[in-house]
Amino acid sequence: MTADLYWDPYDKAIDLDPHPLWRRMRDEQPVYRNEKFDFYALSRFEDVDAAHLDPATYSSRYGTVLEMMTPEPWDTGQMIFMDPPVHTTLRVLVSRAFTPRRVGGLEGAIRETCAELLDPQIGGGGFDYVQDFAAQLPSLVISRLIGVDPADREDVRRMIDGTFHHDETAGMANEIAVAAATKLHLYFAEQIEARRAAPRDDLMTALVQAEVKVADGGTRRLSTREATDFTTLLTAAGTETVARLLGWACDVLAAHPDQRAALAADPSLLAGAVEETLRYEAPSPVQGRVTTREVELHGTTIPAKSKILLLTGSAGRDDRAYADPDVYDVRRRFDRHVSLGHGIHFCLGAGLARLESRIALEETLKRFPTWEIDQARAVRLHTSTVRGYEKLPIAV
Repeated sequence: MTADLYWDPYDKAIDLDPHPLWRRMRDEQPVYRNEKFDFYALSRFEDVDAAHLDPATYSSRYGTVLEMMTPEPWDTGQMIFMDPPVHTTLRVLVSRAFTPRRVGGLEGAIRETCAELLDPQIGGGGFDYVQDFAAQLPSLVISRLIGVDPADREDVRRMIDGTFHHDETAGMANEIAVAAATKLHLYFAEQIEARRAAPRDDLMTALVQAEVKVADGGTRRLSTREATDFTTLLTAAGTETVARLLGWACDVLAAHPDQRAALAADPSLLAGAVEETLRYEAPSPVQGRVTTREVELHGTTIPAKSKILLLTGSAGRDDRAYADPDVYDVRRRFDRHVSLGHGIHFCLGAGLARLESRIALEETLKRFPTWEIDQARAVRLHTSTVRGYEKLPIAV
């Protein structure tokens, strides 16, 4: 064991550039043990991927954020905190409403929203790419998809922001975040009930109308709580991750002007650039699980009921899985990454996130083919599970 090797997801100094440390963990301690916060961490691509594909051993029912993980399983309607078979039924139901066709139909609306946000910045000399664009776009798009009334969209965006409030001592398990999540949940519960009484052409209506066959031969629909929990999860997770992904793309492309010029010249490269950005700087680099049984891995015995952190951010830079992993290359060819998960918990909103991000970067590059980042005024966002920028001022 290497005595000077220390990592935890709360350390802001480490989080500024964790990649050298993650490389050491992959090479020296692929099963890393942190006694202070009582968890193990897996950092190699193969191990992180295998854990994602084995929910029977690596359970999500105890929470997936370190400071919110509990000794007993959660009583929740949110799929992200479920295991099969309950998760399976719910995912089938939700998938009936959240279809590729429904997502694909948003392309025009996404372009319009990009124009509304970016056009006022032309000729202005610069703006905050995250606050003025990257954080606004996914919130507006997902509100439109779900069916949030235009008059409520700004309030909903503020509630979502509140759910990600981070406290220096309590992390994401703090009073402000809990209050915002409760308020958002109540709002969506009222909206779901309203759709039962008066259906509309939106995702909330599709959720309450979706049916799936059950074992006794009958059918079942989502309860109000289940439909509300999914709507809340989709809104919050879909807003946060896309905002961080676009912030990283802006930062990384400024640092790689040749790659940026290639994308501006050939937008067909953008889909691959989104995947490369996800691999290179995962917006959500840490996911928690709890072992349901004893696991033997790389000569280390992990006891049952142990907290495990899966470092997807490290997996994306593993030289066992990728050639020259620290090189950012928008033309890179690779089969997959784990930045959107894998297996039963693969991000249900991945198609929407990819569509939004590709269009957002295309529309950005159309208007601003070059930019410089004002690093002195940039502000990082740091939680135990999310990594990226809260503010990213650019000069154009």
